[in-house]
Amino acid sequence: MKAKPRIVVIGGGTGTYTVLTGLKKYPLHLSAIISMMDSGGSNRVIRDEFGLLPTSDIRQCIVGLASAESNEVLRKLFTYRYNQGTGIAGMTFGNLFMAALTDIYGSQKKAIEQTCKLLNVKGKIIPVTYDNVQLAAKYENGKMVLGEHFIDEPDEQIGKYRISELSVIPDAKANFEAIKAIEKADLIVMGPGDLYTSILCNLVVDGMREALQKSPAKIIYVMNLMTKFGQTNNLTAREILKEVEKYISRKVDIVLLNSRHSYPKNVLRRYKLEQSEPTMDDLGNLKNIIREDFVSDEVYESQNSDRLKRSFIRHDPEKLARKIVLYSR
Repeated sequence: MKAKPRIVVIGGGTGTYTVLTGLKKYPLHLSAIISMMDSGGSNRVIRDEFGLLPTSDIRQCIVGLASAESNEVLRKLFTYRYNQGTGIAGMTFGNLFMAALTDIYGSQKKAIEQTCKLLNVKGKIIPVTYDNVQLAAKYENGKMVLGEHFIDEPDEQIGKYRISELSVIPDAKANFEAIKAIEKADLIVMGPGDLYTSILCNLVVDGMREALQKSPAKIIYVMNLMTKFGQTNNLTAREILKEVEKYISRKVDIVLLNSRHSYPKNVLRRYKLEQSEPTMDDLGNLKNIIREDFVSDEVYESQNSDRLKRSFIRHDPEKLARKIVLYSR
């Protein structure tokens, strides 16, 4: 019997959740290497008051990879966000659940493993590091910003400048399991997701870039649908790809690029208020560029208690998965 293709997804946040939701329906050996630098929203409480590493990206990926046979009530609970209560408004049940499990088992690693068992996760969730670090960004004007949340949602003055260098403070060592997953991978997927705070933040952890350089696996990059103020504002698809290749120190083998830009006008107006616009396609006729309609027809709305900015339009999990799987064979 032919072995299942090994696909490793690197990232965090809604984009990685979307990719995993589609891929879990195929006979694959799936691993997700997830960012551990988040410092906004409920993760700020998890870090500051519980003294734990952030769990929101982990939680999203657990729900994304939860099997169809897992308890639907549990899946809904893990995404439930409290909208009232002093100190608890904005927190998710899943984050609090994993914090409680960490206290019970004395290990955040064990808490993640037990949560995966509970939701019958199809695949492996791998934190990129267990070191307690903060993300740091240096901008082209020489300014430095510390903290993932302040990089993700910068003030107006700093956000208009490009990020010239990304790092973690203090230095972090990559999780041994993450390196092993990359070494065994047949295909590696990065994106969609916030360029610096969801994708490239994983690559500044010691050992990750070197593992990607050595890996014989092809790398797919899923280009974001929209630019984001403070990260990719005024960047074209070519410039974004160049930045990704700078951090992985090798060429991306395949780029999945959305070819449909017929978005609802009211949604585009809302994006304009956030200084975001559709990513400009200037990649020309390069052979490794796959242009298709990858957009979901659904317009997403944030929960009232969610204090973070979320994407209104997103990739379609099924469309992405169908194309990704073709390159895993």
